[in-house]
Amino acid sequence: MNKNVTIILSSYNEKLSIRGTINELIKHIPDVQIVVVDDNSADGTLEILKDINYPKLKIFSRKKTKGLASAFLLGLINADGEIIGWVDSNMGSVVERFPTMISELNNFDVVLLSRYVEGGEDQRNKVRVIASKLVNSLSRFILSSKINDLSSGIFVMKREVLLDTVPVASGHGEFMVEFLYNVEKKGNKIFEIPYIHPVDIEGNSKSFPNLGKFLVLGFFYVLRLFQTLLRR
Repeated sequence: MNKNVTIILSSYNEKLSIRGTINELIKHIPDVQIVVVDDNSADGTLEILKDINYPKLKIFSRKKTKGLASAFLLGLINADGEIIGWVDSNMGSVVERFPTMISELNNFDVVLLSRYVEGGEDQRNKVRVIASKLVNSLSRFILSSKINDLSSGIFVMKREVLLDTVPVASGHGEFMVEFLYNVEKKGNKIFEIPYIHPVDIEGNSKSFPNLGKFLVLGFFYVLRLFQTLLRR
């Protein structure tokens, strides 16, 4: 599939990984447009972004608004590609899979990397692995979804998918569960490719800075599942 590609990144204090991830995108996806939404990083991430000399890099620095869901929506609004994708800013190690994912769009509407199909694996700490499996199992049960990794967050899709499905721009990673479920419900063909989720490059995650916040985020994941059902 020879079409223009836009990849959306969100960033918040990603100085250790942002340049590497962007370099990987440029390396593996010819002429890719990269849209980065930065949520007022305080560690020099924005300065690194401004130092990158790539003509198809768009940078949006937000001062008053934060969050993955609204960052994704802002990225969509400013995406020019006929194919649109999303990857975490600290997941540059998986970008080499994108050409294969993009080629699969000849047969599918959405292609995502999955930890929960044969060949997939999650190498993060045990608490996060167990929590992720529980969230996905609960999501599939409550929503009657056939998607194995609803919280993957690494995908490419045809732009036409947005004609009947747009994300509800609120929340953290739980917005992606709702978005992919709604994409599936509309009859779009979804294909999952196995991948191994590496240990976070920083050794931790913004979704798991401490157990308390992790449990709060887990509560909002479950709450969003029932909100998704009510919005059907």
